[in-house]
Amino acid sequence: MIALAIVAAAAGNFFQLPSRNIGCAYNASPTFLRCDVRSGLKPVPRRKCELDWTGLEMGPTRRPTPSCAGDTAMLPNAPVLRYGSTWRKGGFACRSRTTGLRCTNRAGHGFTLSRQAWRIF
Repeated sequence: MIALAIVAAAAGNFFQLPSRNIGCAYNASPTFLRCDVRSGLKPVPRRKCELDWTGLEMGPTRRPTPSCAGDTAMLPNAPVLRYGSTWRKGGFACRSRTTGLRCTNRAGHGFTLSRQAWRIF
């Protein structure tokens, strides 16, 4: 039963880029999107983190923030979002590119995330 729940969740709430270095998880309640980069955030945020700087997260209308977490949004069997494709759900849109991932929320805030760098806008 648990494996079936993971497969069902992965179908729409998780995705990863073809490189398998970036993966995202969508949560409906409370609504947020979190995208992690397996190689870690570079550069490392200046704030203190007791765990690991895993990636970025944002709500439907607020600016993104770096994620300090002990877990990951990456699911090994998550569907692959092909380069050039866009994932949309809950007011979020994420575009997969060979250079990384670009996600926005309905307020126009967003981020870019790649192996080399990240940026919040």
